Amino acid sequence: MIRYVMIDARSTGKYYHFVRLMGRAASHITLECALQAHPNITIIGEEVAKIETEKMLIQMVETELEKRKQAGSYKGQFMGQSHFFGCGLPTNFDATYCYALGYGAGVLLNSGETGLHEPRGMGFEEPIHQPWTSEARDRHAQSASLLASESSVRLVLFYLTGGVLMKMEAVVTDNGVNLKHNGLMETKPEKDKPVKPTSLSSGSDIEEEEEEEERSVGSLKRVSNKKRKRSIADEDRVAKTKSSREKRAAKRRKEKINGDEKKPRQRSSVKRRAKTKKEDEEREQELSLVPFIEPTDAGNSSESDSHVKNDNFNDCRSMTRSLRAALGELAICHQCFKGERRFLFICTFCEEKLYCFPCIKKWYPHLSHDDVIEKCPFCRGTCNCDVCLQSSGLIETSKRKLGDHERFHHLQYLIGSMLPFLKKLCKAQEEEIETEAKIQGLMTSQVDVSETLCSNEERVFCNHCATSIVDLHRSCPKCSYELCLKCCQEIRGGLFSERPELKLSFVYRGSRYIHGEDAEPSSSSVLEDEANDDKPSVNWTADDNGRITCASKDLGGCGECVLELKRILPLTRMSDLEKKAESFLASCSVKSLTVSNCRCDSDFEMSTMRKAASRNSSNDNNLYSPDSFDVLKEEELLHFQDHWRKGEPVIVRNALNNTAGLSWEPKVMWRALCENVDSAMCIDSLANCEVKIKTRDFFEGYSKGRSYGNLWPEMLKLKDWPPSDKFDNLLPRHCDEFISALPFQEYSDPRSGVLNIATKLPEGVLKPDLGPKTYIAYGNADELGRGDSVTKLHCDMSDAVNILMHTAEVTLSKEQLSAIEALKLKHKQQDEKELQDQNDLDRGEIVAVNDENGFHHDETGSALWDIFRREDVPKLEEYLRKHCREFRHTYCSPVTKVYHPIHDQTLFLTVEHKKKLKAEFGIEPWTFVQKVGEAVFIPAGCPHQVRNLKSCTKVAVDFVSPENIHECLRLTEEFRQLPKNHKAREDKLEIKKMVIYAVEQSLKEVETLLPDLSLKEA
Repeated sequence: MIRYVMIDARSTGKYYHFVRLMGRAASHITLECALQAHPNITIIGEEVAKIETEKMLIQMVETELEKRKQAGSYKGQFMGQSHFFGCGLPTNFDATYCYALGYGAGVLLNSGETGLHEPRGMGFEEPIHQPWTSEARDRHAQSASLLASESSVRLVLFYLTGGVLMKMEAVVTDNGVNLKHNGLMETKPEKDKPVKPTSLSSGSDIEEEEEEEERSVGSLKRVSNKKRKRSIADEDRVAKTKSSREKRAAKRRKEKINGDEKKPRQRSSVKRRAKTKKEDEEREQELSLVPFIEPTDAGNSSESDSHVKNDNFNDCRSMTRSLRAALGELAICHQCFKGERRFLFICTFCEEKLYCFPCIKKWYPHLSHDDVIEKCPFCRGTCNCDVCLQSSGLIETSKRKLGDHERFHHLQYLIGSMLPFLKKLCKAQEEEIETEAKIQGLMTSQVDVSETLCSNEERVFCNHCATSIVDLHRSCPKCSYELCLKCCQEIRGGLFSERPELKLSFVYRGSRYIHGEDAEPSSSSVLEDEANDDKPSVNWTADDNGRITCASKDLGGCGECVLELKRILPLTRMSDLEKKAESFLASCSVKSLTVSNCRCDSDFEMSTMRKAASRNSSNDNNLYSPDSFDVLKEEELLHFQDHWRKGEPVIVRNALNNTAGLSWEPKVMWRALCENVDSAMCIDSLANCEVKIKTRDFFEGYSKGRSYGNLWPEMLKLKDWPPSDKFDNLLPRHCDEFISALPFQEYSDPRSGVLNIATKLPEGVLKPDLGPKTYIAYGNADELGRGDSVTKLHCDMSDAVNILMHTAEVTLSKEQLSAIEALKLKHKQQDEKELQDQNDLDRGEIVAVNDENGFHHDETGSALWDIFRREDVPKLEEYLRKHCREFRHTYCSPVTKVYHPIHDQTLFLTVEHKKKLKAEFGIEPWTFVQKVGEAVFIPAGCPHQVRNLKSCTKVAVDFVSPENIHECLRLTEEFRQLPKNHKAREDKLEIKKMVIYAVEQSLKEVETLLPDLSLKEA
């Protein structure tokens, strides 16, 4: 009913239709109707269905448009039509009207009359007075047809809608396919040999169905396409067509007799025929439905080829006509919702979805028409229409089901790994309670710690170091200044250090300076962080008994009251949790966590390794790189854990082979992400600042490239976009596809990974933002040295996995390549001049993308990774501090100062810098090229950087593994030492809270598994 109202709305154009639905579950009915009919706006809710919402909305729109019309911002007309479909209670008018109809019908039947009055002026005489016979029914139908062509057409069409839908449920095409529409399922007629429609089979080539079968009263009839009776609308349309044809024929006969317009008319008809022939040839050329087999007779080759193509073209056209005859206006493409002037193909797998030729060619170029007929994109799970892209739960994201025994052992391993860190947290709290007992002069058991009011959706941070507070802390009763236990220990130990304020800024010297020329005279050469850096230090100490006064006003406190001990969790919750975990592990046989399962030394296993470094006297130059199908085995998980425990990256090949194959093409991403968003903020890699660009232009440049006026490549990137908290909402289908591609889902699954500590946070607790996140950026194969599409050197607090989903290679012209070489020379001269002014070392020449050991990068790769070992971090930091002035950051300004060379994320090591690093300090990173479909696992605490060799679409997600908890805690300590307004200072991970909840939730899950395991063992 709704779809026919939509068709009527398209024909009139001046009405806006508002439809209210009613039923036992109005929201469910509305959702199902919206998914099938695709209206412009859908409002779902049980309460709104209980009032006349459609009339209320019309009145509200009229009121708002009237205000806009008075203000002069609206000049159109609005006419609303309200509809109500459902089972509401009958009104008094309904009851009276139905009673009158029933009474009148009874009187007519009792007197043997038909009740049909044929008015004069329509070719009839007096009213009919005869019994209700078959002849009377025929005359009644004829009269109804005539009435339908007059003023009551709109009412009759609306009345016939239900009948059309009933027929549509039972339509069976003449090639034996039962067409199901709008979710209406019917059983197929039984046949000895069912025939599936293909690109070479049409309704005329298949035997007709059996004659219509009469069933029980009220059942539907199955009607073949060839015997389908035309509806009133069809008859009216055919009559109009015949009338127009007769007029044209009469006009042509008249012109032929006169002979005046013969030549121009002939030329026009020839053009029309030529145009039609050209269109047919284009369609025939596009429709390569079957491979052509070369005939043995060479002389008849062209004739045979033409005959086959014509047959294919005719068969395809016949199939489309058959579908349109069966479905009428409902024969539309599932992708574009269009059906006019398009070839349609029906899926024989679901016997429901239709796809047109233009959509197959544009959105599914990897599928042929026969592939779509055999199994459509919807059935394959790769449909990228607007509706399917906004649907979730269509595919199963988990690739490996865990049994109770395996899950139990994973939870046991997790509890055993985290118990030492839980003990450290408990010990720190016990020491603070002992200090409080000393301050109050009480026994530790007598100390009463008051609770601080804190909701689950609130984060409590230390006002001094910005570290998250999990439980015990100190708070000022006057100004609510809060201090973590770590800061309390530093103050009592005389180790308090004031966090400086980050004043680092970069001066804009003009666009000419960015491209290697002199700076503009108006630009300043003095940076803010170099001026007024001297500031008196603030001293903060504790009393002899450990009492701490609130911070001074310079530090954000009041400096008056003594800080009181407060708690967030119940007083004995953490200690009880520790005892419970210890007793559980004592009752189980715990395997050693350091047992090696690595088999990489064997010749057979060397196929799973990839060379990534050339360190002397080192056994970790090769990285573990299994295939995605192998990671589903339990022994490969143990192998992964062995390398992961050592802090080594892991590269999993062919991760996308485990997915349905959803398209990550730029045009699909643009349509899914930002078709309704005109512009977006991108990062310009040359100036390292945000620029605004139209989304269509950005995605066009992704495939074709962009450049500045001097032909220098313009590298743009969309980082963390869309925001990860909106990724599930904006790209639900792509999110499911990404999760299904994740290897080692016990760790990486952000929803249900059994060894992912982040998933143990219960519902209602504020969770960290761990992704998934998209990284869409341009790339260039040759290292430019300035303005490369890079992710600068940084270190993540958590573990991460990054999958390369799609790439596009941009080819540079010879003119652009020569311009790039000339600009590189300018950049080199500018660098040498500025370094000479600073009395620093000469940078030397920028070389090609090969290192001194002859390690060549794979040309098929798309992203160049450099990942450093944890043990090399001190030497890496020393090198970066020494050579920091050789790097450039925002506006291509030289870096003059670093607070932390890694966490600042202002430096990127070029090939030349990596050579100097190895020459001076003897260290080098793991260097490898990531290909499409490869998943890179990066352990927490490993500094890394990435350069795009092509335009790349990558998706990454963070997770927290039990093997790297110690690194998360170490990085938390590093981050709290950063300046106040440093972007990496905030403790977004809250790893201490994760440890507590992970142990608690794991113990609860183990308790639920124990009864089932006991029964199985018994």
